Amino acid sequence: MTDDNLQIRLATTDDMTEVMRLAVTACEENGFLNASQELLAREIYPALCQDHGLCPVIGRPGGPIEGLALLRVGAMWYSPQTVVEERCVFIYPEFRAAKGGRARKLCEYSKKVADGLGIPLLIGILSNTRTEGKVRMYKRIFGEPAGAFFLYGAKAEPGHGVL
Repeated sequence: MTDDNLQIRLATTDDMTEVMRLAVTACEENGFLNASQELLAREIYPALCQDHGLCPVIGRPGGPIEGLALLRVGAMWYSPQTVVEERCVFIYPEFRAAKGGRARKLCEYSKKVADGLGIPLLIGILSNTRTEGKVRMYKRIFGEPAGAFFLYGAKAEPGHGVL
């Protein structure tokens, strides 16, 4: 796959090992709590089956995955109406500066999913690392933010483990 020909595909259950590896890396880099592999798998597997979610990835089938988005469809706690909720957009560090705009492509894909379903997309950044650059990119893609996240007594940064 050349950088000029980056394509997004939907991950399947055949990709579970690679997707879990990437999800664990994302949690280790951006988490503010230790992650549970069991809980990660409970969110990821249904998306790989396209059961109330999708997992768009950049990478060839059966090969290494360079980045992913985890999208789940469900209701907010206060309404029966559904939304597409982004749980993660993550690119392996070695591909972040590469030509092709992987994170941007996954964000644009997430917008297309929401547009295709005719429901809102809830997407955000929960990070204390390179946050300003991420916010600038999200503003270019999604427009002005609707609020902000705050962590008290924790930091979303590298160093958290996986249980």
